[in-house]
Amino acid sequence: MEPEELALKVIKEHPEGIYQNQLWKEMNIDSRKCSRIVSKLLKKGLIIRESATSKGSRTYLLKSAEEPKPSYEMLLSGSMFSPCAGCRLACEPEYCEYLTEWIVKLDEEDETSQSKAQC
Repeated sequence: MEPEELALKVIKEHPEGIYQNQLWKEMNIDSRKCSRIVSKLLKKGLIIRESATSKGSRTYLLKSAEEPKPSYEMLLSGSMFSPCAGCRLACEPEYCEYLTEWIVKLDEEDETSQSKAQC
């Protein structure tokens, strides 16, 4: 794997960002080589660099320029999409029949997965 590819992989593994001084230590390279790699990634628009301070030292916080892919798993119950996502009704959640039905389905799935785990 090329050094730029490895650096980008390490940066992507830290969605909150990684300090440049941590990156070169993690990659087991010197700071000058890391700076050159970071410059190449910046020119290609693959990363974002922000000034930062880590343990009293000036450094940069590096983040992937790629937007994280949204996860919709929490909005699904089996094949049933959460009724609240995109809902335009001005209802009270405590009395919403659509939400209640969805929660019941979640509870049923949880019970099913627990009984399978006990077998």
